[in-house]
Amino acid sequence: MIAMGPRVKGADGSPAMPPPVFRFAPSPNGHLHLGHALSALTNVDMARAAGGSFLLRIEDIDQTRCRPEFEQAIYEDLHWLGVVWQQPVRRQSEHLDDYRAALGRLESAGLVYPSFESRAEIARQVAGREVRSSWPRDPDGAPLYPGTAKSLGIPERMRRIAEGEPYALRLDMEAAIARLGALSWQETGAGPGGETATVAAAPAAWGDVILARKETPTSYHLSVVVDDALQGVTHVVRGQDLFWSTSVHRVLQSLLCLSAPIYHHHRLILGADGRKLAKSTSSTALRELRAHEIKPADIRRMAGLL
Repeated sequence: MIAMGPRVKGADGSPAMPPPVFRFAPSPNGHLHLGHALSALTNVDMARAAGGSFLLRIEDIDQTRCRPEFEQAIYEDLHWLGVVWQQPVRRQSEHLDDYRAALGRLESAGLVYPSFESRAEIARQVAGREVRSSWPRDPDGAPLYPGTAKSLGIPERMRRIAEGEPYALRLDMEAAIARLGALSWQETGAGPGGETATVAAAPAAWGDVILARKETPTSYHLSVVVDDALQGVTHVVRGQDLFWSTSVHRVLQSLLCLSAPIYHHHRLILGADGRKLAKSTSSTALRELRAHEIKPADIRRMAGLL
């Protein structure tokens, strides 16, 4: 069972609302840019206005791309911006057992199955289907997994895993939705289409998402849900590019019996090409701007916070 934060009682002994908890959770796979500054500073400002606390989390489960020098640069950039966070910093790579435990609960419920196709094999399967008709894509534009491995029997699955084949563990979304019914979340920001207040989750749009791989016992979706619960996060403030990912997070929260935070999705800072900023774009990297004697107050102005 995933433990939640401590219960808070009022002066009369009745349950009281805990102080709000906000967090900023970058991945150390590149240098922070203006878009990260907008997200971090928005979290800090909202935490201060609500009389809450602000946490920093390092999402470093992807050990092939995450590097220590990028993590150190995150601390340096945030210090320069004047951001102060509570200690200790939670580093996902140090808490893999938490994610294994959550994954195990979903497996015990019969909601997880292994798929063995490579990305290229899945692409070929989708291409074959698209000869006949268009194939659905998730909100990020990626084609949905066709679900071919779902029909494999348990002996076949176990044999292939025992023989060392690469695999991904997927959530059986159809079964999860059938178990949970309709879900929603509370939104104080806005989605890409202006969605706000009570937003209906649409997890079917994502298909059978990956929860873990052979070499990594978790995924972004699973670890972020577990971390927010373990850290007692009450308000998730992040960019609109993650708005519809909340549908998947609400499914996992409900399956794992975790409380849902309040969500606030903010606008994105776009580059000259009209696309969201990337860590590979050095012109908007905070360390590059700092090297050109840009001040923290200038960053606030450039991010539209002043």
